[in-house]
Amino acid sequence: MDHQSGDGIWKLTLFRNVFQVLKEFTHGKQQKVSKTGLKEALSDILLGMAAGLKRDPIVILRMDGEDLLEFINGPSYEAEMVSIFSQIGCEDASLRDCITKALEKLTVDQGMPPSSDSWVMRNIVEPALESWDDKPVSQETFLEESKKVAKRVAQNLKEEPVIVAHSENTFDGSGIKRLLCNKFELDKLLNVGLENVPKDRNGKISKEYLRVVLDVVAPSVGLPQIGAVEQMDKVVADVLNRIDVDDGKMIKEDEFKKLLTEIMGSIMLQLEGNPISVSSNSVVHEPLPSSLSLLQAST
Repeated sequence: MDHQSGDGIWKLTLFRNVFQVLKEFTHGKQQKVSKTGLKEALSDILLGMAAGLKRDPIVILRMDGEDLLEFINGPSYEAEMVSIFSQIGCEDASLRDCITKALEKLTVDQGMPPSSDSWVMRNIVEPALESWDDKPVSQETFLEESKKVAKRVAQNLKEEPVIVAHSENTFDGSGIKRLLCNKFELDKLLNVGLENVPKDRNGKISKEYLRVVLDVVAPSVGLPQIGAVEQMDKVVADVLNRIDVDDGKMIKEDEFKKLLTEIMGSIMLQLEGNPISVSSNSVVHEPLPSSLSLLQAST
């Protein structure tokens, strides 16, 4: 598995993002886009990509079967597959289904691209299962047959390498800690978060907007937005429930800011004690050649 510099992949990613924005501009029709409109779109795309890469660096992997073969022939393969066999529960499933589920459990670190991707399933996994007779399920048979299929998968990857964008992130509260140590930056961020929050005629804010504002400031303190990471959602929900943000009470802006600061502090303490690590893998696909026709800019 080669680690790529990512230059070619990010050119491809940028192209795909531009294409998507242009589709929105032109409503999917063959229309020209002004240079000013294209410049603004590109600026937004690049700024968004830069912020995202700073927060979640991405490694580009070229998966050609070598790492998978190394895993298959290595000392940890059998123990790992026995563990997977016990996890997936094959009592009422065919051996083919069990092996397919097992391949889904293998990771990029073990040389397996995400088989949840339809292209990988269709072009790498399913061909490895063709002309293969199903057999009664047992642990011994599973270990023997899954190894054969995995080797075919490795051969398919050698013939058609898969490019995977891999990212890892650890939420440990350090971003919140840096913010809380800088009162100027904290006040500035809280003011930005409150810009579009509705107030009553007395200038008070409903506590239910604590969740909304926390979501607005999350990227600035190294937190994912609500709904992005399940483990983080549980931490945030626990903290918000303890403050009872849904009690409907209206509070002054200063009290709102104080509560939000306390919420971030509580999240920080939980993450310092129990950091949350997440990773994601996405197969990078070529754009359709026909999409080139949309990239026409007018003067």
